[in-house]
Amino acid sequence: MAGAGRRSARSRASSSRDEDDAKPNLRPPRGRGRNHTSIGTFNVDLRVLLGLSVIAFFAILFLIYNLINPIEQAQTPRVVTPFPAPKLMDLPQFQGEHKESLYWGTYRPNVYLGIRARTPRSLIAGLMWISIKDGRYVMRHVCQDSDELSKYGWEQHDGRNFGHQVIVDQDMILATSFLKSKGEDSGYGGDWAVRIDVQNHKSKGNEELSTSAHLFFYLADEDGNALNIGGDTLGIHENSLLASGSRMDIGSWQLHLKSLDDLEVHYAGFKTPHIHNLSNLVQENLGLQVRKFGRLQLPDTSDDSPNILVFQISARTPFRTDVAFISGTGLESPRLEERVGSLTGTPLTSQLKEKQREFDTKFGKSFNLVDKLDSESIVAGKAAIGNLLGGIGYFFGQSKIAISGNMNPGNHDDSILYWPAELYTAVPSRPFFPRGFLWDEGFHQLLVWRWDIHISLDIIGHWLDLMNIDGWIPREQILGAEALSKVPSDYVVQIPTNGNPPALLLALNDLVHGLKKNKFTAAESDAISSFLERAFVRLEAWFQWFNTTQSGKEVGSYYWHGRDHTTTRELNPKTLTSGLDDYPRASHPSEDERHVDLRCWMLLAADCMHSIAELFEKENKSGKEYGNTVKLLSDFEILNQMHYDDAYGTYLDFGNHTEKDSRILEKQLDLISNRSILWTKFGLRSLAKTSSLYMKYNTEHDAPYWRGPIWMNMNYMILSSLHHYSRVDGPYREKTRTIYEDLRGNLIRNVVQNYHKNGFFREQYDQRNGKGKGARVFNGWTSLVLLIMAEAYPS
Repeated sequence: MAGAGRRSARSRASSSRDEDDAKPNLRPPRGRGRNHTSIGTFNVDLRVLLGLSVIAFFAILFLIYNLINPIEQAQTPRVVTPFPAPKLMDLPQFQGEHKESLYWGTYRPNVYLGIRARTPRSLIAGLMWISIKDGRYVMRHVCQDSDELSKYGWEQHDGRNFGHQVIVDQDMILATSFLKSKGEDSGYGGDWAVRIDVQNHKSKGNEELSTSAHLFFYLADEDGNALNIGGDTLGIHENSLLASGSRMDIGSWQLHLKSLDDLEVHYAGFKTPHIHNLSNLVQENLGLQVRKFGRLQLPDTSDDSPNILVFQISARTPFRTDVAFISGTGLESPRLEERVGSLTGTPLTSQLKEKQREFDTKFGKSFNLVDKLDSESIVAGKAAIGNLLGGIGYFFGQSKIAISGNMNPGNHDDSILYWPAELYTAVPSRPFFPRGFLWDEGFHQLLVWRWDIHISLDIIGHWLDLMNIDGWIPREQILGAEALSKVPSDYVVQIPTNGNPPALLLALNDLVHGLKKNKFTAAESDAISSFLERAFVRLEAWFQWFNTTQSGKEVGSYYWHGRDHTTTRELNPKTLTSGLDDYPRASHPSEDERHVDLRCWMLLAADCMHSIAELFEKENKSGKEYGNTVKLLSDFEILNQMHYDDAYGTYLDFGNHTEKDSRILEKQLDLISNRSILWTKFGLRSLAKTSSLYMKYNTEHDAPYWRGPIWMNMNYMILSSLHHYSRVDGPYREKTRTIYEDLRGNLIRNVVQNYHKNGFFREQYDQRNGKGKGARVFNGWTSLVLLIMAEAYPS
């Protein structure tokens, strides 16, 4: 239709021009005689010719525009064309005070401490420090497992104005606190402060690092604006100003350093667009100083008009220092010294303590764990939500998309760029996956909306605005140089025929049911309602994309597209699109497959869409279709015909394979609680122990992933069903309740014990001994343990 529209526009331009050109020479108007002088005739003809010239000029311009513009449009493939509807992030509720309140934040989850603004080209800040590994100096900056830190992560974070993190690197303990403040003199987004508290365990190791520490705090302008050195940085007690500058978004600003301890400060200035390689740049500079002068310190020199300033802060441990960023520092800012003082020293201490109290109070109100669990579980629960909120990032860039028909993600010669886009999102893991994952985010939002509904809507809105004209959303978002630096090239390109579970609907479904039950304040209800009303057209397109592109041969059947039917390397071809990666499917991928998990996701999607349609009384054809789809997909007999296996007594995928509320509920309970199949004292296995592919390598180097280990999101969804059946009348109510309580207790106990013993949440847990496995700092859906503690499940 778009092509037809362009042809019509071009035709209209041509017709208009032809009619004008076809007009005969103008004759004298009626009523005039033939005795007109030649001068009169010439005057009339001149005016006509001038008029025709003007018309022709604009007609030619119009023709040229319509000839060129369709060519430009034709060069934009459909797959990278944005969805043609008003963006959710343009809603009034995301503008004004809301937008400014979230402007600054710890939105760089890939580094141990990073601050930026929610704008594509931001002023960014961060922290590095020197450690020793294998007898050599090493720089800590980017979160990576190879650093082998004993502990790091946000113990408290409110997602907006405050966070407290503890980092343990060998004998050094770094406590970092972040605080935002908005005063009447502040520029856009307000001011912020960072407190760094350095302690040291006595060590028999390197004497220098056991008595002193070298920190590196930096500012970098992604827009390339020049940063100014504040003055004599060596005498910070007399002059606390480190740097200053100006930007279009926040105006003039200053960076100050305050400390009561004896600090030595040095600096270096760099001019480079490659900010994501900053740690290498600093290491090279320090290395040069060591080789030339035998000193481990920055040279106190700078490139001309630097856009990066790095400040080395060295002192004997223990010591504490405060860094304050003050915006709006123009000529009309007489209270500058007072504002710096309010964000450093004793005033900062008081504000941080107050924010900690507010966090604890809100945690208790949001999750209501008092008298339910022991203190160790509550500490772990606070870390779960704190790490999730502290891991929220802001990204900007362009995804790489495979051109339609190219199913090989490793082929980079056949890709195209998505439009430049921003994404505000939580991330699964700061060292391993510091970027947005579509189905992970649905589980994240089950926690976030209970903490701050406005942040949650903001995040979901950013994701839905990434939808293309077909209703497809790229499942993995790798936006910007920092994000790209953490991803192997083979996994960068996204395939537009492949989906990912629409798990965002878990949270949206909760919100719809909450509206119907009046669970929200009036302001929250208004925000949710306006969001859902605008989002409805995008959600419809998303549903239809799944319903058409992932449908199976039989009515009401679905299968995940994108499995490689040609591979000979894998024991069982992976289904990455499902999110369950190597979970066993039919050994020979084909269009005959029926995947039971996707059928369940489609039932959730149809039910959610039907609920939203009812909420806004959308008595249209599509609204009725959602109801019919719900009825079809919830039909117990059809489900059993397609997926229930009488021999095994369980629900299975259907496909070509080389192996071969009723009593069915009782059978499911028996399977879940059977120690020889799924049950362990740490949680449920992701694959039955009796499966032929249980804990089998998929390739020589492809270790089992979803083939046995305990995953929190899978256990959470099973607990959700058990919780439901344990509260409704039926012959298996008590049995379900017992299994629910035992499973819930096992999961909480194991995750909490692992957290207190090792300092981290893990991606998965070993089904044999309960030890954490996979990504070592995984604060994504493993944080669902907090909702398990609170017994808060999807509606």
